[in-house]
Amino acid sequence: MPITVTATALEGVLVLEPKVFGDSRGFFLESYNAREFEAATGISTPFVQDNHSRSAKGVLRGLHLQLRHPQGKLVRVTSGEVFDVAVDTRRDSPTYGKWIGLHLSAENKKQLWIPPGLAHGFLVLSESAEFLYKTTDYWYPEFERSIAWNDPALGIEWPLHGLAPSLAAKDQAAAPLAQLERLD
Repeated sequence: MPITVTATALEGVLVLEPKVFGDSRGFFLESYNAREFEAATGISTPFVQDNHSRSAKGVLRGLHLQLRHPQGKLVRVTSGEVFDVAVDTRRDSPTYGKWIGLHLSAENKKQLWIPPGLAHGFLVLSESAEFLYKTTDYWYPEFERSIAWNDPALGIEWPLHGLAPSLAAKDQAAAPLAQLERLD
């Protein structure tokens, strides 16, 4: 099977490792194949949008989610390295308020599947990083929310090594998870 799938401590969050074919000329991998993704994960979902960002070292993007039109995300890094985080914001989940983090890089070629209903963010560890992600729903800015990256109730262990992260204004103003409103 071209994809190796590993479950994480958060229900539905999966680490995917594609089969990489390499030799002295370089490498080849299938970054996404709908049949293989479904066969390996049991998930059949359409992806409707691809996003690509480039960020400098120390940039922390997140923690982002949409209250309506929640997005599942298949994320990966094509240049550089990030510390990628998913936070369970599904109030009926046994792992509500828990998080997982892992290093995604161009070198390790790992991908992370983050199901709808989780918040997502990443910290750039290399001089720069290019981050790609497929989403299962479109971006609706009116429903987007940010959770504080440093919410003490979450206790995310960002590998900052004493440095202050570079944040967007919306992430600087983000509230803790406990203050996230409900729309149900």
